[in-house]
Amino acid sequence: MKFGDIAQNVAVRVDPAKANTDIYVGLEHLDPSTLHLRQWGHPSDVTGQKLVFKKGDVIFGRRRAYQRKLAIAEFDGICSAHAMVVRAKPKVILPEYLPFFLQSDMFMKRAIEISVGSLSPTINWKTLCIQEFPLPPLEEQKRIAEILWAADNAFEYNISLKQTAQKLYLATIEHRLFDKANKDVKVEELATINSATLSESRTPPDYRFKYLDIGTVIAPKTIGELSCYSFSDAPSRARRVVEDHDILLSTVRPNLKSFVRVEKLKEVIIASTGFVVLSPKSRAIGSILFHAFFSKRFEDFCEARVTGTSYPAISAKDIGEFKICISKNDEAVTATAKAIDAIDEAIANIDFNISQLDALKKVLAKKTLSEDAYAQQKGLLRRQTHLLQLLHPKRMADE
Repeated sequence: MKFGDIAQNVAVRVDPAKANTDIYVGLEHLDPSTLHLRQWGHPSDVTGQKLVFKKGDVIFGRRRAYQRKLAIAEFDGICSAHAMVVRAKPKVILPEYLPFFLQSDMFMKRAIEISVGSLSPTINWKTLCIQEFPLPPLEEQKRIAEILWAADNAFEYNISLKQTAQKLYLATIEHRLFDKANKDVKVEELATINSATLSESRTPPDYRFKYLDIGTVIAPKTIGELSCYSFSDAPSRARRVVEDHDILLSTVRPNLKSFVRVEKLKEVIIASTGFVVLSPKSRAIGSILFHAFFSKRFEDFCEARVTGTSYPAISAKDIGEFKICISKNDEAVTATAKAIDAIDEAIANIDFNISQLDALKKVLAKKTLSEDAYAQQKGLLRRQTHLLQLLHPKRMADE
């Protein structure tokens, strides 16, 4: 079917100053990872004519369509004229099915192909409306939409759960590690700043190790795949020896939180000299210190002490001066470490669920919203019809 027979382009324009709404959605507010609006601005933030959208419409970023930005409007508002307000024609396509149809690889590939312009390729409605797409019957649309919405709801629930868990994590760190009822203790009193390095004169050229630099910390607390080197061909900055239970903090751009903790070390790891390597006095103290480095207090501490503009950095000496409040009782320290570790582990489990659900959403979309999927559905329908003709030729003729 032609896209213009499936959905309509709602091109009602309004001056933001006269819009009867408090919500403005720009392309910058559309997140490619979700169909839901998680952020928006105010009409007073912008000037020039904007598009009016109603609850249930789909806001589709027609400029730079390769960014795959679209969202369902869960309320009325106005949006950028670089978007397109798409409204389902319910006799042809179900409103609950349309967002997934627009998000599909099949639709996005065509949208990118018909975009015009080099710097900011944009889709024109006149071109889009005549594009033809396969579309299943309404009953099949309903079945597919129910499946995809179930997966989306599970994904969004876990996103919300993670946000709640992260708030609990930060609140627990603040409550347990910066409680003035306990004594202020400097990092340098709780851990040794490990300055052990590989010696050029004593290290054989064929000595092999895994190398950890800032680029291999793919996310806070997460190490990616490490490259293996012999001493003779390793980068010159690969010098810092890492021990089991060590904490590694990037001294460059500490606001990015390229901090990791090494547990159950099975291979020799040598870190970049861009890391401060801390060897805590105990495993429990190591946990407490590691979590403290993700606090707002440590972020503010670093911001006040970094030097440089292109590559703002903090010194190992400054990190050693950071203070936390810790009990003198070893059992209390262990209990605090376990409590914060448990929340951190729960967040890691939620992250795993999110990645699995995201993969599931993509698989389901591929199996239900691709041209191959539609071809299979049509083939199945033809086979079912043929079988009914063989079994009930009179009834089929009457129908």
